[in-house]
Amino acid sequence: MTMKMYCPLLLNKWRRMLALFGSFFSLHTATRKNTINPTTATALPRDVNGNDVRTLCKQGRLKEALRILHGMGNRAEGSTYVCLLQGCFREKALSEGRLVHTYMKQNGFTPDKMLQNTLVNMYAKCGSLVDARRVFDQMSERDVFSWSVMISVYAKDGHASEALRLFHRMQRAGIKPNEFTFSSILQACAKLKDLERGVEIHEEVIRCRFDSDVFVANALTDMYAKCGDTEKARQLFDKMCHRNVVSWNTMIAGYAQNGLALEALEIFEKMQMEGIKPSSQTFASVLPAYASLRAMEQCRVIHQEIVRSGFQFDVFVGSALVDMYVKCGSVEKARDVFDKMTQRNTVSWTAMILGYAQDGQDMEALRLFRQMRLAGVKPDSKTFASVLPACASLAALEEGYTHNGQALEALQLFQEMKLAGVKPDAKTFASVLPACAALVALDQGIEIHEEIVTRGFQSDVFLEGALVDMYAKCGNIKKAREIFDNMQKRDVICWTAMIGGYAMHGYGQEALKLFEQMQHSGIKPNHITFICVLTACCHVGQVKKGMKLFDSMSQDYKLTPVMEHYGCMVDLLGRAGHLDEAEDFISKMPINPNASVWCCLLGACRIHNDVELGEHAAEIIFELEPTNAAPYVLLSNIYASAGRWDDIERVRKMMKEKGVMKRPGCSWIEVNKQLHAFTVGDSSHPQMKKIYAMLETLSLQIKAAGYVPNTRFALNDVEEEQKEQFLYNHSEKLAIAFGLIHTKPGDVIRVIKNLRVCGDCHSAIKFISEVVPREIIVRDTSRYHHFKDGLCSCGDYW
Repeated sequence: MTMKMYCPLLLNKWRRMLALFGSFFSLHTATRKNTINPTTATALPRDVNGNDVRTLCKQGRLKEALRILHGMGNRAEGSTYVCLLQGCFREKALSEGRLVHTYMKQNGFTPDKMLQNTLVNMYAKCGSLVDARRVFDQMSERDVFSWSVMISVYAKDGHASEALRLFHRMQRAGIKPNEFTFSSILQACAKLKDLERGVEIHEEVIRCRFDSDVFVANALTDMYAKCGDTEKARQLFDKMCHRNVVSWNTMIAGYAQNGLALEALEIFEKMQMEGIKPSSQTFASVLPAYASLRAMEQCRVIHQEIVRSGFQFDVFVGSALVDMYVKCGSVEKARDVFDKMTQRNTVSWTAMILGYAQDGQDMEALRLFRQMRLAGVKPDSKTFASVLPACASLAALEEGYTHNGQALEALQLFQEMKLAGVKPDAKTFASVLPACAALVALDQGIEIHEEIVTRGFQSDVFLEGALVDMYAKCGNIKKAREIFDNMQKRDVICWTAMIGGYAMHGYGQEALKLFEQMQHSGIKPNHITFICVLTACCHVGQVKKGMKLFDSMSQDYKLTPVMEHYGCMVDLLGRAGHLDEAEDFISKMPINPNASVWCCLLGACRIHNDVELGEHAAEIIFELEPTNAAPYVLLSNIYASAGRWDDIERVRKMMKEKGVMKRPGCSWIEVNKQLHAFTVGDSSHPQMKKIYAMLETLSLQIKAAGYVPNTRFALNDVEEEQKEQFLYNHSEKLAIAFGLIHTKPGDVIRVIKNLRVCGDCHSAIKFISEVVPREIIVRDTSRYHHFKDGLCSCGDYW
């Protein structure tokens, strides 16, 4: 070849390379917009053709291939488009695939059936079911491939019913299904658990002579197993002339999913004996069988085999291992596997969260769920079902003592779950109702109740008990009783929830009467029932009745009293002023009294201003729980009532030296389904000016009605006017003022407080209920207070 001939060829080659290189930096913007501006695009040499596109596609250089396609204009052939679309679905490049489709339309190219099928396949493989269906519906002529692709994508994408409808349309169109069609439609039957339709398709498979095809035979085995007919599945498996690893995996999974662990292990052993090497899917299928047997030694053996096979880092195998150890009760081993996983999916996170929740480690379950969210992993229905009970359990545990956000988070999770399209079941509803109760979120509780009725779960006895509890704890005791009365069947939980509701609202006589009805109905009370009924006695001062019930617990029902029952008795005696008897009762306890029991006595000393006994009780609590702030605060209250300011300073110094932090008073109110929190002396709320203005107005009104601030509840040795200001800023007063601003006249105001309502606030709220006038319900750590017309349901005994 002469130099004269060689130079033009070399020049053309370099020109094409430079054109490709120069296009790289501008193409990514064009693909996002599904267009390339021809006025800014660099012109390509005329000899750039489809071969260059195909070469780049094979190399995975889609953007460069698209740049050439644009330069080719209407010179592009069908085979070029096919090659590009195939490259797009291999790379899952949806935006590039849409751009290819756009070029076809812009260049006036009319796709043939093969190209239309490729378009449908590209959209399906790239996850755009809507686009795939749009192209499919626009096809004037469809073959078995067109139908099979759409049936397959619907079956896999959770639209099994639509897959069946398309299959019927295909048959009416006279298109005969092939092995790919049968495999896909059988998968749809399996997902729907439609055994009747599956049997019909099986008969059609036999008529079409595809029953010997290994892929169709695997799909048939899977369908029968998932529809619960493991016997038929096994018959098909045994008759298979040729089995691949998928055949074995399908049979193993079928047995395991139907609770037939021994049969699954038998197939697994037979597979190994026949020399079939297990795949990662094999192990993922057989591990649930080991989990159901809960045989830890066997679990360790299979785990070692997985490690030897090199599948321990497979995400599906790892998830199955976590689930296996969780079900065997070894949360620590499950966490060890979980932490070593290089990749985690929703299943692995959910399995670990469920493990912690089932093990009673609710805080760890919630913490892991938060980590899952931070990792960008999307929770599914099982995740929500695992974490919601843990969240609600933490909320119930902390109810009445503090507010750390668990209840609020449970409600947020519930709303997020619904927004994600996950339909709550009875268990989910039962998990989220305690969160409404913990927050006194009555409006949200009512909304959830309506949803329960809509979903047809209203007759679930467990849910009915949860609803009784929710309404009672949200302050609507009448609604709680209405649900209780309409129940067709009541268990001990429902009776206890209603008795406990009456007790916390101060309706002691109603609680005692209901307890007698429970006894006559033949339902035996449990430990919690007795806590509720003893609390009822405590709130109404029924000392003799309480003593009798306490004795009845062990004599008539053979129930051994636990610490909570002894605490109730000390509280009952102490509140009634029998302080010496209460102390004597503690000294005679058959178990060592804990700090809670002594706190009951200390609380009684505060009510009755017994400094000496209060100091004795406090000293014991300081030894038992040196970092518990409650006894320090109660002792300070006792000293404040006695005017012993030096002793208050001494207590504060003790707290500082021991690092004890007093929990600030905090109150919550729900307005328009939104919770608003207030702390003592709060200035953070955006409407504080309006709130303090309302408080000023209320202060003038109630003073005119006879209210006198009780400054002995201000724990500061300052002037009376300053003491009044401290009392003026208490959180429950701020919450009530906010409620009065944002609710209609006549609406009930409901407030929850994390501490006991002080005597001054109790007096002030009685006057507010009279001058407004409104019914105001306040729940503190002790009970419910129903304020109306200047009176409180507790009768000032709390």
